[in-house]
Amino acid sequence: MSKQLNKKINIKLIARILSYSKSYKKLFFISLFLTLLLASLAIVRPLLISKALNDFVINQKSEQGLNSICLLILFFLIIEAFGQVVNLRLTNLLGQNIVRDLRTQVYSHILQLKNKYFDTTPVGTLVTRAVSDIESLSEVFTQGFIVIAGDLVMLIIFISAMFYKNWMLAIIALSTLPLLLIATALFKRGVKKSFTQVRNAVAALNTFTQEHITGMRILQLFNREDVELNKFKEINKTHRVANIKSIFYYSVFFPIVEILSSFSIALIIWFVGVRSNSYNINLGDITFFIMMINMFFRPIRMLADRLNTLQMGFVSAERVFKVLDTNEMISNHGKLIFESVKQSIEFKKVSFSYIKDHFVLKDISFKINANETVALVGSTGAGKSTVINLLSRFYEFEEGQILIDGHQINNYTLETLRQNTGVILQDVYLFNDTILNNITLCNPNISFEQVIDATKKIGLQEYILSLPNGFNYQVTERGQSLSAGQRQLIAFIRAFVYQPAIFILDEATATIDTQTELLIQQAVEKISDGRTSIIIAHRLSTIKHVSKVIVFEKGRIIEEGSISELLNKPSKFKTLYDLQSIS
Repeated sequence: MSKQLNKKINIKLIARILSYSKSYKKLFFISLFLTLLLASLAIVRPLLISKALNDFVINQKSEQGLNSICLLILFFLIIEAFGQVVNLRLTNLLGQNIVRDLRTQVYSHILQLKNKYFDTTPVGTLVTRAVSDIESLSEVFTQGFIVIAGDLVMLIIFISAMFYKNWMLAIIALSTLPLLLIATALFKRGVKKSFTQVRNAVAALNTFTQEHITGMRILQLFNREDVELNKFKEINKTHRVANIKSIFYYSVFFPIVEILSSFSIALIIWFVGVRSNSYNINLGDITFFIMMINMFFRPIRMLADRLNTLQMGFVSAERVFKVLDTNEMISNHGKLIFESVKQSIEFKKVSFSYIKDHFVLKDISFKINANETVALVGSTGAGKSTVINLLSRFYEFEEGQILIDGHQINNYTLETLRQNTGVILQDVYLFNDTILNNITLCNPNISFEQVIDATKKIGLQEYILSLPNGFNYQVTERGQSLSAGQRQLIAFIRAFVYQPAIFILDEATATIDTQTELLIQQAVEKISDGRTSIIIAHRLSTIKHVSKVIVFEKGRIIEEGSISELLNKPSKFKTLYDLQSIS
């Protein structure tokens, strides 16, 4: 039952892989035609050599005839060589085109996935799926379907030609075939298992390396270099052992093929030596069968290797398709165009959990009027950042409603909602590019003049020009060449230049110096002016200009009101404010 199920799955998998060649039908069929043509031409040379020996060396001894047939052999040799070059180029072109299309599809799919998917899937694993797993799929076409079809046709032609030439020598030549098939089956099974282990080890290596290089400062800070190196050695050892296992199978299988091939030739020579007169065997026949044995065993040996390549392609395909089949997509079925908040943003009894049944927000309700600036405060883990994650639709809430101007948030198109929502996170991410490109994110609709104008308006032009090369300053990966405050200031320009209708600031002053904090406070007041703004703050001194404060505790709203209202009565906010004033 399991074998039948596995067979069905493989057929579906093969059909799905082949479906990617539909865009390149012409290339696919030309490659297939050339492969089958070359497989058919492979028998010509042995037949011509046999004829040359029998007709022009032994019987007629004609120099002219021998020269003519030798030229014909040379002609077919050149045709085969040229055909192999063209066919190899076409099959590789087909494979790389498909890899390009599939990699684009996978990356496009990853871009649409929910943040929840990335919370549980290591980045290194996704890199492996999008790069090396897809690359191995190209071999399904360059060394897989088409080439295997050619090998099978070639074997059928060889067997037919051998029996046509001399049925007794054909039986003797193929007498070792059962042993070869058994060895091939064992080899295929062993290599498949070891290759699967290799792919798993590669994914583990990528995940570990990516994660630990990203977190290198933490490793060095806590003197974890030796411990993590030992962990890496173990993973690397697993990778080495898996590769050695696959090499072992090759090192055993190929010599077995050569031994069986030599044994078949020895049987032919022995039989000719004792029975050549009984079966009318001549020099041309002997030469033909010796050539046939060498040419017959080579594609069988390669066929076993190609079947394993095909199998590994299937393993990689299953992993890649698993990513493509992931349904954790951000729903984007809304039809309304979001441009600005005209009335209010309202949360109605909203509940949410990152892990099922472990609610981070529970039954929260609040309202933010248009062009109002509201602060969310509370201890770490109270649920403040989750509010902006839901408002930006990074996650989908389980219960309740989030309304903008009375419409459900998912009734708006995701593109216009995100386009008009500017979020500045505490941990700002900058790309390995210039400051200008990090501000515009290479958006062709944002001109350099608009960037300069935005920088002037929020009072950060002097800061940008103080950096080497100004807007053309090259930022390193994740913005590590800049301080936390500098990254925050660039994020402010990036948010402002897009002119969002909703402005969200997430604890952006928690880890910066006082001077930078003053610049950020000025920028916040400028950006939030005339916009619906939400500010999450630990430093309560930075939210003096807000119209309302909402206090969170353990996923619930415990109080809300203006700063003066909350300070003039016993409240959690007053307690927090007094503690910070003392400190």
